[in-house]
Amino acid sequence: MPAAQRAEIRRACRDAGIAVSGLHWLLAAPAGLSITSADPRVWQKSVDVLRASVELCAELGGVYLVHGSPAQRRVNDPSDGPRAVEAWALAAEAASKAGVVYCLEPLATPDCNFVNTLAEAEDVVRRIDNPAFRTMVDTLAASLMEPEPVADAIRRWMPTGLVAHVQFNDRNKRGPGQGADKFAPVVRALRDTGYVGWIAMEPFVYEPDGATCAARMIGYVQGLLEQA
Repeated sequence: MPAAQRAEIRRACRDAGIAVSGLHWLLAAPAGLSITSADPRVWQKSVDVLRASVELCAELGGVYLVHGSPAQRRVNDPSDGPRAVEAWALAAEAASKAGVVYCLEPLATPDCNFVNTLAEAEDVVRRIDNPAFRTMVDTLAASLMEPEPVADAIRRWMPTGLVAHVQFNDRNKRGPGQGADKFAPVVRALRDTGYVGWIAMEPFVYEPDGATCAARMIGYVQGLLEQA
């Protein structure tokens, strides 16, 4: 992305009164990226996009990046995993230099087949051993993959210092407050463990439209924060 285009994005955000918290879905575009690919050209291009994303995040004022991107980290062979870890280590170096945090997101099966739990993410984070590389909690994935309720998982993992970000979504793939999942215990757990970072909303269903979904989610979570 040319410097002029990045500057235009900064101006648009400033003029609209929008604060950029961070970046998600890092390798969704351009098509064909993969940090597990055995093709060195594909792998290197993917790493270049990660590094550029880190720079963009910092330039826009963001503080974190979330590496979900399940299709772009799919493993088909045991030898694929180390290539992903190497790519994350390079992204961590870039994040450290840029002053942002790069978060590995544990994702649920069957959408993702590599790093599905917080324990698996912990293993990668400790191997890379860079303070700019940590993990995060996605409530949808955690509710499906962790051995305990999401609130209990937060109470277990937040004190480790390895969790740098949290995002809320219901198991019905809508936003918090738009399904059966209870988020009050999760908010209390975040309060009790001293979490002061961003709480992102990540629905996959936007009905009736994005703006209405955003307003409902924000109002719901703000109400929980006031009660906690």
